[in-house]
Amino acid sequence: MLIPHFRARRVAAAVLAVATLAGCAASKPDHPKWTEAAPSAAVASSAVAASPASSEVPPPSASPAAKPSKTQTSTAAAPPAGANYGDRLPKFDRPPTADKVHLPESNLAPYYSRIQTDQPVAFITIDDGQVKRPEALDLIKQAGVPVTLFLMIDAIRNDPQYFKRLQDAGAVIEAHTVTHQSLRGKSYNVQRREICDSADKLGNWYGRRPVLFRPPYGEKDETTLKAAHDCGIHAAFFWKETVDKGIVRYQQGNTVQRGDIILMHFRDRFVDDFIAALQAIKAAGLTPALLEDYIP
Repeated sequence: MLIPHFRARRVAAAVLAVATLAGCAASKPDHPKWTEAAPSAAVASSAVAASPASSEVPPPSASPAAKPSKTQTSTAAAPPAGANYGDRLPKFDRPPTADKVHLPESNLAPYYSRIQTDQPVAFITIDDGQVKRPEALDLIKQAGVPVTLFLMIDAIRNDPQYFKRLQDAGAVIEAHTVTHQSLRGKSYNVQRREICDSADKLGNWYGRRPVLFRPPYGEKDETTLKAAHDCGIHAAFFWKETVDKGIVRYQQGNTVQRGDIILMHFRDRFVDDFIAALQAIKAAGLTPALLEDYIP
């Protein structure tokens, strides 16, 4: 049976809308495929293993036709700065002493979407920086868990002090380019400038030059990893789960796996996204750990 033209357009639009919810890279055409997971009352979670670029490299972008799995969390509006989040925050033991990853000898930065570890840990990473919710600082302080911020220069240059306060609360700041352009296919000079200049600027602002990097949209090629290495980057990162509007989405299954890297952004629903990530980690029996502790 043929689908009328207007209905086909609606179906295509619906598929595209699902894909765009998967994260920073979701607007791109070739993301890793996401699988359906049943919602859980306590917030379920999941993912698949990844390793350095020299062995298993995660595909750079998600397929628009693939439906991400979901776990719904509270959709309440974010409380004002100074609110107490204690009743929504899961409690965690201290993370174990990190077993550091063995980085391969190469002139390319290794590329990970999961840290290969037997330790019961997962990693929260937060990208970009356009939206600067005032409650983020209180939330991170009250949660007391480590986080890594991959910051884009053009997004934060209007208020770098906002992120200095997050750094003072324990967040670690890493590089995410100057302009957030897709690097894949660009010349070495363009990619080196985006990576090196962003690391240099962040080092000047925050007193520590980044050693980790996330390419915008998760899109990279061999030139990206070469430029990153030449800029002093120890490793670059993709992700295994994304969080947006309080919903956790998984590449496979419905549980966060040991070593998974979780991606969220500085967005209006920051509180719901951050708590959803914590609940997903808790539901998996894991503890948030600091990504930098695992990379020599």
